[in-house]
Amino acid sequence: MSFKDLVVVVTGAANGIGKDVSRAYAKQGAKVVLADVDETEGEGHAEAIQRQGGEAIFVKTDVRKEGDILNLVEKTVSTYGTIHILINNAGVSRWKSPYELTIDEWDDIINTNLRSVFLCSREAAKVMRKNESGGSIVNLASTRATMSEPHTEAYAATKGGIVALTHALAISLGDDNITVNAISPGWVETSDYDGLREIDHTQHPSNRVGTPADISRACMYLTNVENNFVTGANLVVDGGMTRKMIYEH
Repeated sequence: MSFKDLVVVVTGAANGIGKDVSRAYAKQGAKVVLADVDETEGEGHAEAIQRQGGEAIFVKTDVRKEGDILNLVEKTVSTYGTIHILINNAGVSRWKSPYELTIDEWDDIINTNLRSVFLCSREAAKVMRKNESGGSIVNLASTRATMSEPHTEAYAATKGGIVALTHALAISLGDDNITVNAISPGWVETSDYDGLREIDHTQHPSNRVGTPADISRACMYLTNVENNFVTGANLVVDGGMTRKMIYEH
């Protein structure tokens, strides 16, 4: 897959999955715009990509703020001229009993995880629709859109919302030659992979826990122009766990 000279915006790009996704696109020749609230890690990541011969800029962005998103798109266009691909990856989680979760905490998670996807997609699509080749948007959802552990109400609501928003946007933006898809990761270890237990791996039908690279490859599949027949989809990347029937004996 070649992404040479394509302009790719990744939110939540300073750490975890977003860091790997942005690095992967840069290695394939894309011009990558890193958006994150973490200025130290974001700037460092952009410099690391540049040292390796890639092209990247960092734009400090709080995706809860519409003004920051408008600034992100404006700086991307002023630097690189357009946007071809948007990866909506930014998100937060907070495990807290529904009896104790405050409305401010609820709103913070909704605004960070879900509202930001709509705002970023809306503004990026305004630019993409002017491209002859259109564009591609990928939204990071979660298997928690369809299954839960206790005390995950706000997070689950945002991820379910992202899946629904994805197919709605795919229909609305189709006439502008813009594909919109979601990826629902399962367990993707972003820190201490070597510290995982054997049972952590073997409980998966795939016999391993996921890595950020698994999500990066999924992003590249969905944003490759040759795969533009795929839109409105939710690609589950979870090692088979949501298809595994589990009983307690």
